[in-house]
Amino acid sequence: MSPEKQREIASKGGRAAHEKGTAHEWTADEARNAGRKGGQVSRGGRGRLVIPSDAQPAGSPDALSAQSFAPSGE
Repeated sequence: MSPEKQREIASKGGRAAHEKGTAHEWTADEARNAGRKGGQVSRGGRGRLVIPSDAQPAGSPDALSAQSFAPSGE
């Protein structure tokens, strides 16, 4: 099925749910928390970001370069 056809079908479903009153509408807080959680989990597929507390100040632009990929205990 083409991507255009998939979007058309999904759009119809979304409109129907809104008309019926069963569609979920995100609040600003729900959207913010969902985005935060997704970012914490994915980290671009590289695993969780681990920064030693004494390595960099929290707001430092170089804080992201202080990643540790070594398994815990090593």
